[in-house]
Amino acid sequence: MTTESSAAPTQLFPLVRHLSYRLTPLLLKTAITPNQITAISLSLGLLCAVCFITGLHIVGIIGALLMTASYTFDNCDGEVARVKNMSSEFGAKFDDMSDWMVDASFFAALGYGTSQVMEQPFWFWFGCAAAAGAFIDYVVDLFYHAKNEEKEDSMSREEVAAEGKKPEDTLDWIIYVFHKLSRADFCIIVLVLAVFNVTWILLPFAAIGAQVYWITDLFDRARGYHT
Repeated sequence: MTTESSAAPTQLFPLVRHLSYRLTPLLLKTAITPNQITAISLSLGLLCAVCFITGLHIVGIIGALLMTASYTFDNCDGEVARVKNMSSEFGAKFDDMSDWMVDASFFAALGYGTSQVMEQPFWFWFGCAAAAGAFIDYVVDLFYHAKNEEKEDSMSREEVAAEGKKPEDTLDWIIYVFHKLSRADFCIIVLVLAVFNVTWILLPFAAIGAQVYWITDLFDRARGYHT
């Protein structure tokens, strides 16, 4: 089946899209629903967190592979929903909640596993700070989604996700690249670091970066809401 959603990506970012576009046509041949794909993504993400709790190198690599698979399925659910015309408000909210749960559980698990291996509890608190940042960004998303629903001419959340926002100036490009690397392609970063057994290096950066993420997300959405 050749569709716009299953066509080869024409841009470099997000990198994970180069994986999902190969998987989506296979999923379209089955009876699986978009919400079931989201559930698979969530399950893989939670299994990833379980792996990082151990703090073991090989298990961490397995966890990173599970995260990459989770992110790939997370791309596929929206693509399948649009092709099969099965987009729904519940599906969009379920997808958002799953994204938050995967991110938050990963950081908390990585922080715990690292603190056990290094016998230094502050690593766990770094993980908790990063998980809290992921939760705040989720709340920001819910807030602006509710605000947008008040506009009569506003697009649905699925339409916004499908259309995407094109960067228009330097600030837009900075926010765009930061969000793509720290969200859509975060699994690739984790996989590379896991191979070299230095995933722990993410924790101090994530503890701060997660706050930067929700702040820039808030600023970006505020600009879009008032234009």
